[in-house]
Amino acid sequence: MTEVQKRRAGDLLRQFRGDSYAFGLDVIGKVGEYAAELGKTAMVIASSSAWLEPTLDSILDSLKQHDVKLVPGYIVPDAKPNAPREDVFRLETYILHFEPEVLIVVGGGSSIDAVKAANVLATLGTHDPDIETYFGTGEVTKALKSTGKKLRPVIAVATAASSGAHLTKYSNITDLTVGQKKLIVDDAVVPTRAVFDYGVTTTMPKSFTADGALDGVAHCLEVFYGASSDTFDDIKEVALLGLELVVGNLEHVMANPTDPAGREALGLATDLGGYAIMIGGTNGAHLTSFSLVDVTSHGRACALMNPYYTVFFAPSIEKQLRLVGDIYKRAGLVTRDLDKLSGRELGIAVAEGMVELSRRIGFPTKLTDLEGFTDEHIERALTAAKNPQLDMKLKNMPVPLSADLVDEYMAPILQAAKVGDFGLIKNMES
Repeated sequence: MTEVQKRRAGDLLRQFRGDSYAFGLDVIGKVGEYAAELGKTAMVIASSSAWLEPTLDSILDSLKQHDVKLVPGYIVPDAKPNAPREDVFRLETYILHFEPEVLIVVGGGSSIDAVKAANVLATLGTHDPDIETYFGTGEVTKALKSTGKKLRPVIAVATAASSGAHLTKYSNITDLTVGQKKLIVDDAVVPTRAVFDYGVTTTMPKSFTADGALDGVAHCLEVFYGASSDTFDDIKEVALLGLELVVGNLEHVMANPTDPAGREALGLATDLGGYAIMIGGTNGAHLTSFSLVDVTSHGRACALMNPYYTVFFAPSIEKQLRLVGDIYKRAGLVTRDLDKLSGRELGIAVAEGMVELSRRIGFPTKLTDLEGFTDEHIERALTAAKNPQLDMKLKNMPVPLSADLVDEYMAPILQAAKVGDFGLIKNMES
């Protein structure tokens, strides 16, 4: 990462969140200051993992210094991976019993997403206690307006360079009984304050590091693919800088996991991914990932699927592909002359660069690489794509699909991803 890239990424994030976000190195002490601005009692929700203890000790010291009382007097256990509904309901109960003025969640995307949803239910449960009510776009805001209620302020303390959940309006919640993830999309659930000390991520395992980094790539990539003529210029710099910081640094960080400069680069990159999804929305790969929660991680699912959606979208996103392809080419991941290609062939060349990065870091490149994958997952993904609660993902595609076109066009994408054959993908005629 160059100093120019670092400085520009910081400028963009300050432009995005202003004084409500503390990021960089050695910023964990900001938590107490933020909490004191928002209330006198705080509930801290976090993992009990040994690697997190120094961070939690610093947070508790910071709260004490700013005279913020910890309720219920201990740290509440956070959510499991993929934010299961059961953990959301458990956290809702804690909030209702102890009535903190401020919620402080310390963790990765799943922990933060679960607290966002638990806060919604604790506030709006008397309006409607069914979490299904709030899935989709803008449903929380609608309920808040009709009831006159307000959500508790949330301080999201990120510990992983991945989803950008500490900055965004998204809460991904999983029903483990059917293996399906659903989504709350609402400005009301954006954390009130956020803190991310990138130094904390030096303890992230290599597999989690790669998962998180490629989730950030998916955010930048999918939003950029779906940019309209009105949003293209706003998204371009944010998305391309985030993408370049991952593509240019991930292999180095995998080989040198404690390098603070590399970790800072990935932290800035995934934060820019969070910024990107507040400008525009993700689409195909994210939609499919929601149906693969029982066989792989979210970042891995998105990294696997994005090359195949790239080929499907290619004829409609040639402008984006030339800029994205240049990043992969400069990183030595694309060998073909992109200037001589167009349309579908350009998409295949760029997709091959994405697949090459996945190969280099040991990621799966086709669905049959995933242990436990079956054709039932394809059927599940096609069914989910027709669910009105996830309709925003279809509409966000640069080649928008309606529910009645899913079987004709999405099914071949999934079949291609199943066996690793771009030739099976059917492009829509213009």
